[in-house]
Amino acid sequence: MRNQFSRIFLILAAVVVSLIFLYPTFQDYQHRKKLVSLSGQDSISYLDQHQDDILSAKLKRIKLGLDLQGGMRVVLEVDVIKLLDDIAKNKDDSFGAIIKEVRDQATSNDESVIPIFGRKFQERGIRMSRYYGNIRDADAAILSQLDGETAKAVDRAIEIVRNRVDQYRVSEPNIQKQGTRRIIVELPGVKDENEVSSLLQGTALLEFRLLRDAAISYKVMQSVDDFLSGKVAADTSSPTKTAKKEEKPRDALEELLGNNKPSSSDTTNEAKFTREHPFFAYVTPDQNNTGEGFVLENNRDRVMRLLARPDVQRLLPADFEFQWSAKTDPTPDGKKFYHLYAVKRTPELTGGVIVEARASVDQENNRPIVNMEMSSEGAREWARITGANVNKRIAISLDNAVFSAPTVINKIVGGRSQITGMESPNEARLLEIVLKAGALPAPVAIIEQRSVGPSLGEDSIRSGLNSTVFAFLLTILFMVLYYHSAGAIADVALLLNVLFILGVMAGFSATLTLPGIAGVVLTLGIAVDANVLINERVREELAGGKTLRAAIDAGYSRAFTAIVDSNVTTFLTGVVLYQFGTGPIQGFALTLMIGIAASMFSAIIITRVFFNIMMSKGLNPNFG
Repeated sequence: MRNQFSRIFLILAAVVVSLIFLYPTFQDYQHRKKLVSLSGQDSISYLDQHQDDILSAKLKRIKLGLDLQGGMRVVLEVDVIKLLDDIAKNKDDSFGAIIKEVRDQATSNDESVIPIFGRKFQERGIRMSRYYGNIRDADAAILSQLDGETAKAVDRAIEIVRNRVDQYRVSEPNIQKQGTRRIIVELPGVKDENEVSSLLQGTALLEFRLLRDAAISYKVMQSVDDFLSGKVAADTSSPTKTAKKEEKPRDALEELLGNNKPSSSDTTNEAKFTREHPFFAYVTPDQNNTGEGFVLENNRDRVMRLLARPDVQRLLPADFEFQWSAKTDPTPDGKKFYHLYAVKRTPELTGGVIVEARASVDQENNRPIVNMEMSSEGAREWARITGANVNKRIAISLDNAVFSAPTVINKIVGGRSQITGMESPNEARLLEIVLKAGALPAPVAIIEQRSVGPSLGEDSIRSGLNSTVFAFLLTILFMVLYYHSAGAIADVALLLNVLFILGVMAGFSATLTLPGIAGVVLTLGIAVDANVLINERVREELAGGKTLRAAIDAGYSRAFTAIVDSNVTTFLTGVVLYQFGTGPIQGFALTLMIGIAASMFSAIIITRVFFNIMMSKGLNPNFG
């Protein structure tokens, strides 16, 4: 028994870890069940009281794919041919004919547009420098440049789509690039097709907005906090006069880290603080007096609901608006937070004036920068705006989400600007994409839109679970009838195998799809196959006259090679399917690979431990 201690400990640890990983899924199910039973103000109150637990469970649960949860799957195609047409420096009949031929050929296959474009010019014997670049540029150089421009256009489209989906607050969206010009967008729980079409195809709104003075920003925040706490009544005639007295904003960084706010373990003080400061309990003013607020990621929805209230909106000045940062920043303890910016409601400038933006590296300090160039009209306006707002910050926002808020150092003439302050080349690249989103846009078309209703998802779940249970019961019955007690032990290992699969998926926040359920069913057969090999080998050894213990040892030893060979081969097949497949195929491959690893563990280690324990107790397993 002592020799089995390490294996027993390993098995128990795997079971406990799997249950821990699966517990958030159970929690999420309980929360959703409770919310369905509530309505009106009761559901809102429950959501406010348990928001942290609900969000934590939702992030850690086993996620359901569109075919199980319901929602929409949209395939977008970026019209890079229209982009090539727009950026040409001149056009004639030959160019128009080439564009038409490229469009006809590109629609009939998935080949990249740029090689087709180059071949059409070669076939006609026309140099591409007639329409692109400089007269001395070779066709290869121009094709390379155009390839970079089209790739950036697709990247811009992906960033715009991702930003809009984030602002739309879709839970667990999936956005990925397919091929050279297509984007797959999966939106679980979304039903309105027209709203999705408008969301994904509308023109990107890039704006430059001045940040409000820090004093005004904090005064408005204080007014909102006082009003929500009941200290004062709303004064619609003068929104910023609701507070009885001005208070110095608290130290933002200290409060963000939880050093000055009540300890989370001291629930009484925390509840008291929240009652007295229902806004500042979730929004922490910046200690550097920038006028910003910091909101932890799990509190964003709560703050959005507070700011969306009509009575709170009446507190805001006429030319005042709150906007969220597009991305989160990390805190030292690993949490994430959003910036809440106070900006002027009326934009100073829109993105249509930008003709070029390019990320690069400052040669003097080796820091990433973004160089921006505007049209002549935009340059005049930009000189006026920057000249009147030196040492003030201007927010660069795309679809009402702030990507950057640089400070104006001096008046900028000529329309050429340099934006600094990025922490990494990736951040500079992102800002380049955002700045170019309003210029040179490539049209995006929906070429496929598929909707899966919740009822169909429920039917899929029911069918998938029924098939899994049916396959499991048949397998259990066969193993018990054919291999008796040895088959029963294999069935116990099979049950643990399913637990391990679901636990691993929950631990890695994997998405379970209907093909994924099929992968689980197939894994059941693979797991039993390993036990069949072992049991048959043990029966052969027993028939050869060996003792039961010797037969079991020989059975596991001699079946091991065949089990490893068959499972490794299948696992490699799963790797190929996951690498080159998409959507449902990846879901099937993922559960298959997890199941194979779990089945080898259960077949080789778990069943062996059971046999050894039985024999140490004087019980001889029956192999039929």
